[in-house]
Amino acid sequence: MKWLLVYLLFLNTVLYSQHVEKTDTFAFYTSSLYPEVHNNNYKDALQKAQKAILDAEAKGNIKEQSTQHYNLGKLYYDLNKYDDAIESLSKSSVLLKDLKPDAKQVATYYVLGLCYMAKENEDLAVLQFNKAKSVLNKIKGKDEADLLKLQNGLVYKAKDNLDLAQSVFASIIAKPDNPFLINTKVEALFQTGCIENQRNKNNLALNYLNKALELNETIDNLDQRSNILFALSTVYDKTLDKSTAYSYLKQHLNIKERISIRNNRRLGIDDYTKFKESERLKEIIQANNEIREQEKTNKFSKLISILAIALISILSLLSLSLYKNNIIRNQSNLSLLEKNNELEIAKDKAEKASKARSEFLSTVSHELRTPLNAINGIAHLLLQENPKKNQLDYLSSLKFSGDYLTKFINEILEINKIESHHVEVEQTTFNLKQLLLGIKNSLKELAIANSNNLILDIDEAIPDYLIGDPTKLSQIILNLINNALKFTKNGEIKLTANLDTLEDKKAKLYFEITDTGIGIPEDKLISVFDSFSQGSIEVNRKYGGTGLGLTIVKKLIKILGGKIKLTSIVGEGSTFSFKLEFEISEKPIELKPIKKINYDSKLENKRILVVEDNKINQMITRKMLQNKKIICEIIDNGEDAIETVRTTKYDLILMDVHLPGINGTVATENIRVFDKTTPIIALTAISLHENREMLLSFGMNEVITKPFVPEDFYTTIALHI
Repeated sequence: MKWLLVYLLFLNTVLYSQHVEKTDTFAFYTSSLYPEVHNNNYKDALQKAQKAILDAEAKGNIKEQSTQHYNLGKLYYDLNKYDDAIESLSKSSVLLKDLKPDAKQVATYYVLGLCYMAKENEDLAVLQFNKAKSVLNKIKGKDEADLLKLQNGLVYKAKDNLDLAQSVFASIIAKPDNPFLINTKVEALFQTGCIENQRNKNNLALNYLNKALELNETIDNLDQRSNILFALSTVYDKTLDKSTAYSYLKQHLNIKERISIRNNRRLGIDDYTKFKESERLKEIIQANNEIREQEKTNKFSKLISILAIALISILSLLSLSLYKNNIIRNQSNLSLLEKNNELEIAKDKAEKASKARSEFLSTVSHELRTPLNAINGIAHLLLQENPKKNQLDYLSSLKFSGDYLTKFINEILEINKIESHHVEVEQTTFNLKQLLLGIKNSLKELAIANSNNLILDIDEAIPDYLIGDPTKLSQIILNLINNALKFTKNGEIKLTANLDTLEDKKAKLYFEITDTGIGIPEDKLISVFDSFSQGSIEVNRKYGGTGLGLTIVKKLIKILGGKIKLTSIVGEGSTFSFKLEFEISEKPIELKPIKKINYDSKLENKRILVVEDNKINQMITRKMLQNKKIICEIIDNGEDAIETVRTTKYDLILMDVHLPGINGTVATENIRVFDKTTPIIALTAISLHENREMLLSFGMNEVITKPFVPEDFYTTIALHI
């Protein structure tokens, strides 16, 4: 009842008297503040608002200036001139900052939010609605909060968060009816009907839309009614009730025609252009009037008059220039604010896209390991069964392809780990000279295959023992030498390691890998470090490879604190170089002798439980174990595995990590409650978020990564049996 009286009082005030004191309510400020608006005479309303602004500026009345800038912005909003509306409303909000919070501030931020919603900039709209809500809390407004709640629901809907949007609309619909909330409630019913329509819940959609139409008929909101009728027509058309759909569509078109006639009466394009031009002319006229008034007061002498006129003219021009600069600055500030918000949003989207890409590649590489394990395992088993000579080549090719795909997947996972910051740098003592010599010996056969001479040149001044990450250093050098060997035939590859500087127990080393291979074109010297890049399509077809090796090298060198350099001449060869810093270790490495295990005799007649849900992997693992005379039992889920181990003694358990029901890590934790001794080895197609330390923390003794190398598979089992 209270809001009905306020609403009637407002209508009486607007239509019949502008001299009566204005009620400071949100309803008052969000309604049309000029009688001309009710007659669709926006031309006169705009002129009246502009005149009021000039009068307020002349009197220096800040509060009145903010009010009139708001009035002008609201008129622009009603005319769908959103950029002009944002400019005027922003001026009003700046003036309001130093004034006491009131309903006018709420209205200013609210209409600004509506402008940004109309421009489909939901993020800036939310910013304005939040400001309105903050002021509303200070002045303890209640019913007005539902308007802001409605806008939040519309933002959720625009961002396809339909569940959250629907919950907001439902809370508004549940409110008791009152005159101030009718428009809000109709809009909430309409938006809920649209959401149910999207979800193909036609009966629910019709229920909400009919309620919206019924309530809308009690108010004069043609735009809202047009939208409801069109939505009803769409839903009836989906239910194949063509007659009713056509009836609502016809009503929608009739109202659209009425709206068009109303809009044409409001303000034509020529009227708007003339108004904007008149604004500019009035400013100039006002400046000229000031000049003339100043001239009348300066009649003491001809010389003084001339000087005064010149001075006033200069000051006027400067004032006009400053005024225009101020407008440009305000516009620039608004533009910069929007751009900053857009950049923040773009940054968030880019980060999400990068994360999604990383997760996708990790998932793909993870899922490919299981079938690859089957391919490699079957190839190994067939090669063990004395195949015919004409089958041997096929099986060797199959094994080569499986190994190639495994290497490719490992490289993808390595890049994902680097880009996701999952890579940790070790700090262990190692002998660089022994490490480089070991790399050279491991690549001897590959060098001989292409008739290449592999040379190792190590500076004797390099300290014997260094502290760093030998694994990553080995990976870098292996990748670079492998690359050089692949693209060089009948040539020479040289690995040089020199001491660059030595101070404060730190040694900076210079590494260089030079080859006499095919070389790299000058325009490809940067792009060869990009993922999946190999210089050209012809090079890729001729030499093969994934194009990921140099990408990994560059990223690993950067992680270790260095930067790779490349020089190359086509037909003469390439040189890769980089510098890395290491701490000097005073004590040598304690090398443990590696015992060669005769696993055939050690594995015979051992009892092993295999927990694996994939039927093909079950078959392969069983066959590989039986080949070594191992007694093998298969279980395909974690729950049964726990119960079986509780009653049966096994020499070892092979536990797949990803199982139906409870996974392998949970099953291992449960087994360790009552069995601390039976070795459990994890079998996993390891993903981006898994690592050996994490899996061991659940009580596993070791990890075997799919697809596994048979020799490593047997050796690992023999070490833990």
